[in-house]
Amino acid sequence: MRFLVRDRILGIGDDWWIEDEHGRKVYLVDGKAMRLRDTFELKDTEGRVLIDIHQKMFALRDTMVIERDGEALARVRRKRLSLLRNHYRVALVDGTELDVSGKILDREFAVEYDGELLAVVSRRPLAVRDTYGVDVVREDADPALVIAVAVCVIHLAEKEREED
Repeated sequence: MRFLVRDRILGIGDDWWIEDEHGRKVYLVDGKAMRLRDTFELKDTEGRVLIDIHQKMFALRDTMVIERDGEALARVRRKRLSLLRNHYRVALVDGTELDVSGKILDREFAVEYDGELLAVVSRRPLAVRDTYGVDVVREDADPALVIAVAVCVIHLAEKEREED
């Protein structure tokens, strides 16, 4: 499954569509402005909220929380004690973890589950400027969750760059 995302869209208050490989709109990312914390909603084409993404208010490190139907699904934060600056850990509520590493700000990174490739985010094969692809490799993966993870790590990396 391949999804196309337009770049420079991760500002709070911005809305953008994510399309499938055939150019059909699949998900709307609705950035919520004027909030105390960074907040996004991932919606389907009917406007139903599939996933809520928000910054955890009181945390020692920047953390994004992914929820579905009001229930926590995952927490995303930069991995501690990693030699790689662009290395993030996604702790799922069932106790498993996803590992995200690569060049986050360049939109060139991988999402792994238990050492196995789950998804690849890349600009390389795309001719369209300011667009990157999210290729979900495993058929049993939840595409909405993978896209939410990509939104979170890119947002956290951009926020960290602004603070440096």
